Amino acid sequence: FCNLDQVMDVEEDMLRYIINYVIEHAKDEMAFLDRFVEKGLIEKLKVVLNNKPVRITHKEAIDILMKADEKFEYEPKQGEDLAKEHEKYLTEKYFKAPVFVTDWPKDIKAFYMRLNDDQKTVAAMDLLEPGVGELIGGSQREENLDKLIERMDQLGVDKEGIDWYLDTRRYGGCVHSGFGMGFERLIMYLTGVENI
Repeated sequence: FCNLDQVMDVEEDMLRYIINYVIEHAKDEMAFLDRFVEKGLIEKLKVVLNNKPVRITHKEAIDILMKADEKFEYEPKQGEDLAKEHEKYLTEKYFKAPVFVTDWPKDIKAFYMRLNDDQKTVAAMDLLEPGVGELIGGSQREENLDKLIERMDQLGVDKEGIDWYLDTRRYGGCVHSGFGMGFERLIMYLTGVENI
């Protein structure tokens, strides 16, 4: 029962809770990791506890990347996905902070994401974290059955077998959002280990 901005607030609160819990309940382990795996790990995590991630649109992110005094292997382009090197630049060099990238081009996202008023983007987000890139991805879901079916038709999505999903809108949908978190990436972020 929340829109995209509200689900990002939930994600922020969840991540802060996890980080705080780990710092408080695994002090010896975190001190070890801070000393031998990633110097400054605890301080890096405390920055997340005390600061809100930057929130920018996909278009703004691409504009920043296109103006960057940086040579990327994959040239950033409007309408296209972000590469790992783009995520690293935004989080580690430009903002030096976690970044929510919102309002993604509809053509590179799933059919169930809510179409924005501009008819070009969807209410989707990725939370990018320094060192790991995308940690959480999510979206506000399309609650209107007619718009959902129209989007499925545009993308050639086969409706057979997912009647149950369409029924969730057919009999009264509501504003709702969801997200998924990469558990392995969370462990990497919390421990400073580059590869698990």
